[in-house]
Amino acid sequence: MERFASVPEQPEAKRLLESALAEGGAQAFLLHGPPGVGKRTAAFAFAGALLGDERRVVARTHPDLYLLEPLGEMIRIDDVRALRHDLHMRPFEADHRVYLVLDAQRMNEDAADALLKDLEEPPPYAVIVLVASELGPLPPTILSRCQLVPFRRLSERAVREWIAAQAPERSDAEVRALARAAAGRLDRARRLLDSDVASRRDALIAAARSVYLDAEFEPSEAAAVLLAAADALGAEAKEREQALVEGLDLPSRDADQRVRRAERGAEREELLAGLEALEAWYRDLVVVAAGAESAVVHADRLEDLRSDAGSEFGERAIGAAEAVRETWRALEEFNLNPSLALEALFVRARRAFAGVAGPIPV
Repeated sequence: MERFASVPEQPEAKRLLESALAEGGAQAFLLHGPPGVGKRTAAFAFAGALLGDERRVVARTHPDLYLLEPLGEMIRIDDVRALRHDLHMRPFEADHRVYLVLDAQRMNEDAADALLKDLEEPPPYAVIVLVASELGPLPPTILSRCQLVPFRRLSERAVREWIAAQAPERSDAEVRALARAAAGRLDRARRLLDSDVASRRDALIAAARSVYLDAEFEPSEAAAVLLAAADALGAEAKEREQALVEGLDLPSRDADQRVRRAERGAEREELLAGLEALEAWYRDLVVVAAGAESAVVHADRLEDLRSDAGSEFGERAIGAAEAVRETWRALEEFNLNPSLALEALFVRARRAFAGVAGPIPV
C-alpha cells in the first residue's frame, strides 16, 4: 500500500519523501506550502514510516515521536530548549526518534537560532521534520540545512472529487462552486461543507458588501463578524480536543496545553481564512468588472458580484483587497490585537471605496 495514499496529488513531495525513506541520508526536512494541501498528513505518514507504526504516530502516542506545536501565537525558545533536551535521549523502540515541528514559520528569532544548532549536528538516530505554511519567516540558515519538500495548491479537479466523495448529495453545480471557493485547499472545502460555516461565510460576504453598500457602515460591526466566526471555530476545536485528551493518560498541565493550543490555533486559522475570503471577494469584484467571470472565487455569488461590479465598485475594490492582504500579513507575523486590527482594516476598506460608498465614519 502506498505510504502517502491519504495525501491527494503532490507527486513531487511524495517522490522526495519516498526517496528519503529508501535511501536515508538527510536528517532534517522542511515540508512547506499553503495550508490544507496535505503537509501535515504527509508529515505524520513520513514519521509513521520511519518509526514503523503510523497508527500510534497519528494518535500522537508513539514514544519515539516528539511533537512541537506553537502554544498561542508563536514557538518560543523555551519550547525549542525542551526539544533540545529530548534530542539527546536515545530511541525507546524504533531505530529513530522523530521530531515533528508544526507551524515552524511561527518560531520567533530566538527559537529559530536555538533550533539551528540542532539542525547542524543532530544525533545519528534523530530525524527533524519541520512543517511550514510559508518560507518567508524562516531564516535562510534553517532552509539551507533542511531538505525542502514543496507542496502545491490542489487542482480544482482534486478538490471537486474530494467534495463529491464527502457530500454525494450535492449537485454538480454546487460541487463546482464549493471547489472554486476552496481555492485548492481541503481545509477550506471541509469548512464549506459545514452548514454552520456556510452561514458564517454568508455573514462574511454580507459584511464585505456592507463596506460599500451601507451608508451607515460601522467598522466594528464588520470586524465582529470575523471575530465571531473565529470564536465559534475555537470553541468547536476546544470541545473536540477535550474529548480526545480525556482518552489519553496525560498530566493535567499537558492536557490543558493541548486544549489551549487547539482552541487558539483554530481561532487563528479561521481568522486568517476569513481574511482570505474577504480579499477574494474584493478581487472578484475587480475580475468581474474586467469581464473575466470564469476566474472568480465566489462563483456561487456571481449575480451579486455582477450587480456590485456593474455599479462601479469593481474599479475601487483593488485598494480594499490590498488592505485585507496587508492585515492578513500583519496578523500572521505579529502578535496584534485582532479586534483593533480588523476595525482598522474596515476603515481602510471603506476609504478605498471613497466617493462611491458615501461618507466615511470617523
